[in-house]
Amino acid sequence: MVKVTNKNRARFFFFGITSFAILSAIIVFIGSYWIQILDKYKEKKNLDEKIITLKEKEEQLKLDVEKLEDPEYIARYAREKYMYSKNGEYIIIMPED
Repeated sequence: MVKVTNKNRARFFFFGITSFAILSAIIVFIGSYWIQILDKYKEKKNLDEKIITLKEKEEQLKLDVEKLEDPEYIARYAREKYMYSKNGEYIIIMPED
């Protein structure tokens, strides 16, 4: 049987405290890394959603560019938006109900 002395108790106590401190530090570091990883996943999800909306906007802008390359579309757009008229045309504004 092993005799437990005060010196051995002090060693066990010191070993226990150091082991606890090291394990606590490891758990804190791992926890902080997990939090960073979760934040990065959330950021990636938000950026994926943003890229989808930006791609949709890009497609719409490409369609607008194609339309603006057509001179007939530009003429019709200018007449409707800025009330330009052809020679001999009159602009009549109708009230909206």
